[in-house]
Amino acid sequence: MHATLYCGDNLRVMESLPEAFVDLCYIDPPFFSSRNYEVLWGETAERRMFEDRWKGGLQVYLDWMAPRIRQIHRLLKPTGSFYLHCDWHAGHYLKVLCDDIFGYRNFVNEVVWYYKGAGVSKRYWARRHDTIFWYARGKEWYFDADPVRMPYAETTQERFSHHIGNVRGGRDFGTQTLNPKGKHPDDVLQVPIEAPSSKKRVGYPTQKPEALLHKLIISSAKPGDMVFDPFCGCGTTLAVAQQLGRQWCGCDVSYTALRIVKGRVEGFGASKVEIIGRPASKAELQAMNPFEFQNWAVSALFGIHSPSRVGDRGIDGYTGWLHTPIQVKQQEHVGRPTVQQFRGALGKKQRGVIVALGYTRGAHEEAARLKNEESIEMALLTAEDILNPDLDTVGL
Repeated sequence: MHATLYCGDNLRVMESLPEAFVDLCYIDPPFFSSRNYEVLWGETAERRMFEDRWKGGLQVYLDWMAPRIRQIHRLLKPTGSFYLHCDWHAGHYLKVLCDDIFGYRNFVNEVVWYYKGAGVSKRYWARRHDTIFWYARGKEWYFDADPVRMPYAETTQERFSHHIGNVRGGRDFGTQTLNPKGKHPDDVLQVPIEAPSSKKRVGYPTQKPEALLHKLIISSAKPGDMVFDPFCGCGTTLAVAQQLGRQWCGCDVSYTALRIVKGRVEGFGASKVEIIGRPASKAELQAMNPFEFQNWAVSALFGIHSPSRVGDRGIDGYTGWLHTPIQVKQQEHVGRPTVQQFRGALGKKQRGVIVALGYTRGAHEEAARLKNEESIEMALLTAEDILNPDLDTVGL
C-alpha cells in the first residue's frame, strides 16, 4: 500500500507530484479565523504555536489558497473528488474560488457537519456546524451511499409497516418499501466532535473526528484508491484511509506533526512509511521555526522530549539510550556561558549533549575542562553532525 508523508510547503510539494494520480482529496486548511492555537502533541506535551492569521486580510488568504486548490485540481484523476472543509469565516469566498477553478457545474454537494458543544453567545445563534464543499474533477465520480446509510426514523418505520401504494397519474407503481440497508444519507452529517478526553486526541486543537472522515472516505473512495491530504496536520484523514484499506499520502510543513502522523498510521498497521523532505542542509535548519528545530534535533538523536513545559532548566529532551540530557540552541556561536549553564542543569549526571548550529572556541575549551577536571562528558554536536545520525560517531 502506498504510504508517503511529505514535509514542506504543500504548494511546492504538489508542484513536484505527477498529474492525475489522486482519487479523493480532502483538506482541512486554516480557516481564516484570526486565532492563535496552542498545540500539545501527545503524551510528551510538546508545545508549539501555530497561527491562523493573515496579515493583509481576506484577499491575502484567498491568494494563498488559490494556487494550492489549482494544484489539487491538477492532481485529481478525471473521476476524482475534492472535499474542502471550512467554516463561516471564509467559506463563501472559498466556494467562489472553487467554482472558478473546478467549474460551477462540477460542484456536487454542500455537506454540513453538525456537532453539539458547550458555550454559546447571547448575541447570536450558537455556531454548531462546519461546511464541506464537494467538487468533482469531471462529469463522472465515485459515490457509494450504502456504507453511510442512516437508520429510518421510528415514525417512518411505523408508517411503512403497513401497505403503502404508489399510484401516480392513474398508474400503479406497486407497493412502496423501505431499503433494508437504511435511509439514503442526507447532506447534514451529525457527528460528535472528538471529546477532549478521547484516547484518539493527539493534542491538535482543530482535530476532526475519525467518524466524520470515515463517512467521507468510505463513500467517495474505493478500496485501493489514493486518498490525499496536503494539510494533513495530525493525520486523521490518513489514519482513517489506512484503516479502510485505501492508499494515502499526506503533507505538512511541520516535521513535528509528521512524526506524530507516522506513529499514528503505524499503529493501524502501516509499514515502510516514508517521510520525504526532512531538512537536509544547514540552510534549511537555519530557516526552521525554533520549535521545529528543537523537535527535529531531539528526534534526530532518537530522543524523547522533556515532559516539563516550564522549569526545565534548559533540558529540552533526553537521548533514548542513556537518558542523557539534551539542550538545543538554534544559534551559530554558542559559547562558554551556555556550556557552563547546562553543566549546572545536569546536576549529578555525568553526560550531556548540546546541539547547535556552531560553537565558539571557548565552548570547546569548557567542554574539555569539564571532561578533564570533573569527568563530565559534554558532547557539542552541530546540527550538520546529526542530519544523518550515526550513534557510533557522535560520541554517545
